[in-house]
Amino acid sequence: MPPTPPTWPFPKFNLRVEDLAHPGAQHFFAAIRNPGTSAEHDSDNALEALRYAVLQSFIWLYAVPECAPTNVQQILLVMRPMDGVAYTFGSHTEKEIHFSLDHVWNQKDLSRARQEILGVLVHEVVHCYQHNGNGTAPGGFIEGVADYVRLHANLGPPHWRRAAPSRTDKWDAGYERTAYFLDWIDSASPFGEGTVRKMNAALVGDGVTWDNARVFETFTGEKVGALWRRYRVELGGEVVEESEETESEPRAATPVVVDETAPLL
Repeated sequence: MPPTPPTWPFPKFNLRVEDLAHPGAQHFFAAIRNPGTSAEHDSDNALEALRYAVLQSFIWLYAVPECAPTNVQQILLVMRPMDGVAYTFGSHTEKEIHFSLDHVWNQKDLSRARQEILGVLVHEVVHCYQHNGNGTAPGGFIEGVADYVRLHANLGPPHWRRAAPSRTDKWDAGYERTAYFLDWIDSASPFGEGTVRKMNAALVGDGVTWDNARVFETFTGEKVGALWRRYRVELGGEVVEESEETESEPRAATPVVVDETAPLL
């Protein structure tokens, strides 16, 4: 008898479309129904797309159902006309993802639109579940972890590239720049798969802050400046002297909104 599949703590999902006459609204539904380019992205409605996004967050940040957070009881997806792409906010138990119909409409090809919708949903759902040192983790790290999960879900947009950082690039620039760095730490470096998952787990608990968690030193044995320098050299960037890079941790961020996203775990 085959083993029982794991039971993940999925929340309740709701959908609100604020303007059904907007061309992005019908484009959204058509794109979701459009056959995916990969069986791993098999979903044909908004519910399945949201469940897929939650599952990716669970798999890449928590690995097993026993470790997945259970506090999120509801996720409301709001499709509406607005500038930008998407943002997430909410309470400890209820989250809202606001997604731009204008952005969806700008993805004219249905296959590309489908990939973008799923990719953005994965990124935003991560913000519903990731830990953040009680709001003290740098925004660049928070956004980098979200795109790290999107990267591992094979939903990166066409413009993403694993490029060598330049002299002026920073590890905590966020988004795909930080995502590729975290991916290197997690898989391409000697530190081993699961390092990012351990970093996330270390950023929850009473009294935990970015400064006292020291996730890079704790789980890699090195300061982030040294890691960034090695990453830069391995990817073919300019060789730098140690004196050219500080090895201090970045200044801890206050709970400001980054791309209008405020993780609340």
